[in-house]
Amino acid sequence: MALRPDTSVQYIKGIGPKLGDLLSRKGIKTVQDLIEFYPRAYEDQRAARNIASLKANDIVSLKATVVKIHAIPMGRTQRKIYDVIVRDSSGQIHCKFFRVPYKGYFERFMNSTEVRVVGKVIDYRGRLEFHHPDLRDLESEDEVQDALIPIYTELEGMSSHKIMKIVRAALEQSTLFQTELEKLPNWILQKNNFPSRFEALKQLHFPEAQKARDYIELKSLAHQRIIFEEFFWLELFLAARKSGFKKGAAPVIPASKEWVDKLLKVLPFQLTKAQVRVFHEIEKDLMSGVPMHRLVQGDVGSGKTMVALMAALTAIESGYQVALMAPTEILAEQHLQNMQKFLKDSGLKMTLLSGKTKASERKKIFEDLLAGEIDLLIGTHALIEEEVKFKNLGLVIIDEQHRFGVEQRGILKSKGNSPHFLVMTATPIPRTLAMTVYGDLDVSVIDEMPPGRTPIQTRVVFQSKRAQVLDFMKQQIQKGRQAYFVYALVEESEKIDLKNAVEEYDKLKIEFPQIRFGLLHGQMKPQEKEEMMDKMRRHEIDVLVSTTVIEVGVDVPNANMMVIENAERFGLSQLHQLRGRVGRGEYKSFCIMLLGYAVSEEARQRTEFMEKTTDGFKIAEFDLEMRGPGEFMGTKQSGLAGFKMANLVRDIVLLQKARDAAFEVLSKDPALKKKENEFLRTELLRTRGPTALAGIA
Repeated sequence: MALRPDTSVQYIKGIGPKLGDLLSRKGIKTVQDLIEFYPRAYEDQRAARNIASLKANDIVSLKATVVKIHAIPMGRTQRKIYDVIVRDSSGQIHCKFFRVPYKGYFERFMNSTEVRVVGKVIDYRGRLEFHHPDLRDLESEDEVQDALIPIYTELEGMSSHKIMKIVRAALEQSTLFQTELEKLPNWILQKNNFPSRFEALKQLHFPEAQKARDYIELKSLAHQRIIFEEFFWLELFLAARKSGFKKGAAPVIPASKEWVDKLLKVLPFQLTKAQVRVFHEIEKDLMSGVPMHRLVQGDVGSGKTMVALMAALTAIESGYQVALMAPTEILAEQHLQNMQKFLKDSGLKMTLLSGKTKASERKKIFEDLLAGEIDLLIGTHALIEEEVKFKNLGLVIIDEQHRFGVEQRGILKSKGNSPHFLVMTATPIPRTLAMTVYGDLDVSVIDEMPPGRTPIQTRVVFQSKRAQVLDFMKQQIQKGRQAYFVYALVEESEKIDLKNAVEEYDKLKIEFPQIRFGLLHGQMKPQEKEEMMDKMRRHEIDVLVSTTVIEVGVDVPNANMMVIENAERFGLSQLHQLRGRVGRGEYKSFCIMLLGYAVSEEARQRTEFMEKTTDGFKIAEFDLEMRGPGEFMGTKQSGLAGFKMANLVRDIVLLQKARDAAFEVLSKDPALKKKENEFLRTELLRTRGPTALAGIA
């Protein structure tokens, strides 16, 4: 039968119903799914080597014999490291697996089994090893003549070689519909010298041996074409969304003539050049008449809030109201206190709206807001409630942007006549992620710290040094300082072997009866949390034992010591946020990261990187490189999941090209109505749903 892109895989030569069912369960349901099942690596049989000749970073193929397979427990957790030791006539080497590829993977290899090992040689603590190599039984390996062989992720015991055969069979039967596979406009292909989509797929599955290095490093023209395409669809979606945000006539807000200058005169410090630059970018947006959608990134303590306050004053001076939304009540109240401190004689009407605002107070706030008698409303998610109505909303400021979604921004937008949006984050985000997660925003970066910030001394230590850490804490408390102890868990868990806040709080109180301890975690009621933070601010407690609820917005200048237990369980950006809770006053500050008993080499490298720098952007880049975008962001952000081949760190040049192309498409055809762009419109709707074109329809 003639195959179509949507034909079931079972009709491909060599598959049939039984194998088709297995592939279907793995998400490979159609012919197109199969030919888009890309090789994960390539084996250059010309690079076949013996063990004695290996060098670090070599990508090699070798034949060897299994000597031993054993599982190494990871402390008291259920996780294990699998170590497969193999040898040839020249020596032996360890093949380490930090996760099981699939159930039954290691049971295939008995002692004395002959195997082929393909992978990158790693120098691990002075010893050469393979980490997660491709390992397969030689007895089941057909003789292959090609010098460069694609390697696929094995599917429930279905070998890479078997997958290669059926994919190649599918491609040979797919020539009739190769033009239907094309997903990029011709001018993009020509501009980048890309092959057609069918030709790129064919090259991926039938790699050219003479270009082995390009294929092995995933840099062949075929790889570039597919990677570009994956980025292009995300960037086109974001560009369309950005067009939607920019629609409508926004308030034209001229530069402040008086109030910003008054503020600058009462500040006990000078703005940094970075703050001045970013504020001018905001001023330009406010005057444009087009809705501003700008993200301001800045490290902990870089002065984002002051820039936001200047923007708020600019809008209020022109007769507009401003809303400032923060993710927690603690942070919202802190914003109000700071603004009242700097604007105490300004006559501005500021108020706070949160979940704990009394019903009678809420009613008065709603009335005053609608009457235009409140200039600046600060609050939490309560700001997006239906009852909140403004008389003349001109500017919305959102703190810690990653905690709010696009939908919540949309609700706030509907409360004004295309108000301007200024969103802030203290989580440094690498440029690559900012172009994807926040691709619908213009980005400004405050990349300079104010002078006089107290440097934080960071140390990574093992549990064997915990007694010394506690003794050092005691010394700091005796000097009149305060400290934080942070834990990943609230209470003891049967599944995870980690220290927890409640249990350690009880232990510390017994061990140090002369020290005043407090406990703070996310399961407490909002009022209890606020009372505990007030006690910390008023120095009624010396040590706050907490979970990561203190990650954002807690400001206690007298606290100069942070101890993070099981630091290996946190992402680097989260560790950086926690560390930023100290060093906010005049005292020398310390951050001590205590590692657990069973720590992987990767986790040790990640935490030790924290000792080397306090630059949040360097940390974020390193964290992204080590963990990947999904884990880095802590949640599956729109667009980050689903890349089959693209890598945000490795492929930044292609990401920028794809972004430029997406915006060029919309600049030439803002509504994607031209005949040659109909397929772009169709594909966006198919992959992103009916709201994908809301911005340009």
